[in-house]
Amino acid sequence: MISLFKQNHPKGLYLLFFVEMWERFSFYGMRALIVLYMIQTLMFSTQKAGNIYGLYTGFVYLTPLIGGYLADRYFGQRKCITAGAVLMCCGLFVLAFAPKSFFLLALFLMVSANGFFKSNISSVLGLLYENNNDKKDAAYTIFYMGINLGAFLSPLVCGTVAVKYGYEYGFASAGFGMLVGLCIYKIFEHKFLGSVGINPSYASKSVSKDITKSVSEAEKKSFIALVILMLFTIPFWICFEQAGSSLTLFAQYQTNRVVFGYEIPTGYFQSLNPLFIITLAPLMSSLWVFLRTKHKEPTSVEKFTISLFLIFFAYLIMVLAAYLSINSKVSPMWLFGGYFIMTVAELCLSPIGLSLVSKLAPVKFLSLTMGCWFLTSFVGNTIAGFLGGKYEEYSPVILFGMLAGIAFITGIILLFLIPKLNNIITDKND
Repeated sequence: MISLFKQNHPKGLYLLFFVEMWERFSFYGMRALIVLYMIQTLMFSTQKAGNIYGLYTGFVYLTPLIGGYLADRYFGQRKCITAGAVLMCCGLFVLAFAPKSFFLLALFLMVSANGFFKSNISSVLGLLYENNNDKKDAAYTIFYMGINLGAFLSPLVCGTVAVKYGYEYGFASAGFGMLVGLCIYKIFEHKFLGSVGINPSYASKSVSKDITKSVSEAEKKSFIALVILMLFTIPFWICFEQAGSSLTLFAQYQTNRVVFGYEIPTGYFQSLNPLFIITLAPLMSSLWVFLRTKHKEPTSVEKFTISLFLIFFAYLIMVLAAYLSINSKVSPMWLFGGYFIMTVAELCLSPIGLSLVSKLAPVKFLSLTMGCWFLTSFVGNTIAGFLGGKYEEYSPVILFGMLAGIAFITGIILLFLIPKLNNIITDKND
């Protein structure tokens, strides 16, 4: 971990680290509670709650496409980040304190917030490094650790508050987390970010001059290959984003959560993934560096393929756990093992993808292209929510088996495409 931080990174990285940490604290704190809140408080059916959850988490990743376009064309990334943080606070406080009839308004505000925030903060990070690809990879790994530090803390804090005082107070604690992030950002943004991301990329003089030059065929092919690779992330997100729906329901109803006389709150299981991220991200980064020195580092395409096979294996474990749970509740170690393997899979795909988009996207459309990256999560989350809503209808054995099959088939297809995509996305982009 120390080696990651010994690369003279700009101070803006650490500002973005903490702002993103608090934004993810608010998002994952809400996510840990929302399905059970709909079922237990709003009295929605499991299927309805799963469908709403899927649509919500899906649109969270669709709106960055719009926010990225507005940032590139009109407002600049920095103003959009501020707008997103403000809207997120509003949405969470409406969810916490307004009448239950305002539930959908709260979701709308939070979806809009993510649209302004998500792609633009990732883009500002890339702009801090210009063309320094080696440092950029390390920077996105550090940034990703910030995401998951917030995601680790939020279910513990918000989940505990919700259990002791009620769901509304759990949502309020998530809102205060975002408010802290907003204050940190506004106090330090000019000092640590300077002019980066203030002006829309489309209007930048340097970009205007650059885009008058012809784009080479190699650059066009690289961008097309990037889009193709993005499509292969959709099945990954379908499987991975079961954490807030079917895996939460499995923890609630099929898992023996009593350990040494203490009942583990269901929301705590959603802290496993970010805990593993914080622990494993420096190790994975060191592994890639070591393999690079031996000229054996997998390419980005190969890392994506590995991630699909890993998540296939994770769901094989969950199929066995679900089968054993037919007669009696199973040990929480099954979820522990499943989340561990899914985390390794995530580290082979998500931070690698963010860095790759930053390298291959045209500067003029950086935030828009980053929005396209999150668009794959929109499709994946929407389908994930739909499948999660079928938890009772299909039974967990069949549902987890379907997810394993999706990951395996997609991995096999990408495996055959590795040579062609590697020839286009060259090693300098890894």
